[in-house]
Amino acid sequence: MRRMLIALVTALTALASVVVVASSPATAATRQFRGMNWAVLGDNFSTGPLVVQGLSQSDSNATVRAKANALYDDMASTMGVNTIRLPINTHTVGTTWWNAYRGAIDAATERGFKVILTYWEDGAASGGRITNLAAWNAMWANVISTYGSNANVYFEPMNEPHGYSSADWRNVAANWLSYHRSAVPGRVLIGGTGFSQDLRDVCNDSRFNSTLFSFHHYAFFYGEMTYDAFRSHIQTRLGNCASRAVATEFGAPMNDGRNYADANSTDNFVRHIRAMAQVMRDNQMGGTYWPALGGKTGSIGYDWYSMFALSGSGTDLNLTVRNISGADRIRYGWGDTIDSNPTTPPPATGTFYQLNVRHSGKAMEVQSPNTDNGARVVQYTYGGNAWQQWQFQDAGSGYWRIISRHSGKCLDVVSASTADGAELIQYTCGTGANQQFQMVANGSYFQLRARHSSKCVDVPAASTADGVVLKQYPCNTGTNQQWSRTAV
Repeated sequence: MRRMLIALVTALTALASVVVVASSPATAATRQFRGMNWAVLGDNFSTGPLVVQGLSQSDSNATVRAKANALYDDMASTMGVNTIRLPINTHTVGTTWWNAYRGAIDAATERGFKVILTYWEDGAASGGRITNLAAWNAMWANVISTYGSNANVYFEPMNEPHGYSSADWRNVAANWLSYHRSAVPGRVLIGGTGFSQDLRDVCNDSRFNSTLFSFHHYAFFYGEMTYDAFRSHIQTRLGNCASRAVATEFGAPMNDGRNYADANSTDNFVRHIRAMAQVMRDNQMGGTYWPALGGKTGSIGYDWYSMFALSGSGTDLNLTVRNISGADRIRYGWGDTIDSNPTTPPPATGTFYQLNVRHSGKAMEVQSPNTDNGARVVQYTYGGNAWQQWQFQDAGSGYWRIISRHSGKCLDVVSASTADGAELIQYTCGTGANQQFQMVANGSYFQLRARHSSKCVDVPAASTADGVVLKQYPCNTGTNQQWSRTAV
């Protein structure tokens, strides 16, 4: 009997090994991750619960949700963020604080954000190794039991496993996949070797054929380089797996006015961020910038790499971009058009917006209201109605369909006319270029430029009256062609 049991276990183990190796490759290209790290002020290496900046350990789940949503609103509206990378450890998951902290995860997924949950070892003194494998596996079992069926949640077994040799780390990661079989491999990010800074060994290990990869690159990891040398260096360390890599950490100073738009800069940080963004763009890689908030405080009380300054109190929290040129370079890495006719940050998936024209402050609405094809679209004082709320659907190449919440129909230039003065209507959504609009930045506002005619959505004669029908006209600098959007 004992021999039979041993044989059975051996067979099952071999079968499990085959399953891991034979899984289909993960989907190529990761540009869908447009993200930020939300970190503990002082960094995430801790022997206690992880309380990221802006939260308090006394917060309830509802308070965490409200705070998180306030921050996510600003991340989305300023940079088009749709992903948040959050730290976890064995002193957080399964505790009273975990019940509250989950509000930050749930608030993100409910609005369509992706969430990357990443294990940080128990304090920097542990030297880049897992201090308690049993506790680590128990933590992950809890997390995966809770979020394994949520397609928006991704799992990163360990941040920066630099305490392991390449072979040891790959065995640890492969054992994690075997142990946590219910975790979908395509939603698992295996860190590179060292400080997650080299993907070549993990990329070439067939046990990870089905996973994504987590990649880190900082200028301070290495000596000064030229822009071209940085590009080559980053690309080399991505190995053959750039299409499955997410740049889960990279960053540079954002508090001292460096100009990340300067292609001729000799500043090492500028060259690094520009190179990193270009490699991401070349490979259609997504990434989570380090950090949005939190991180090492140094002597100034905050991480000088942090993208945002935090203000406000209670649940009324606000974020302000510290360096616009830095934010734009990150967006460029995500694939946005920046230097020529820059587009605004893309809207958040699944979010409805109020669209207001600058000159009158009035909202875009479907007249009457009406659910019929051909109903006119006008400006009108905002009243919080569904026919004044719009959702954006990606039409590709930087264009968007704008869909009425009330009717489910699309903003449309009537009869695909290219004439000046053609009216804006709603119509059943299709593939026509007259239902596709580019958001072209004009300061903090944007124009809506029709793809088929290259003309802009306009309030005729800059009228401020309710009920004026919107029309297309050649784009100009008038405030009656400038729009803003607010999530509702």
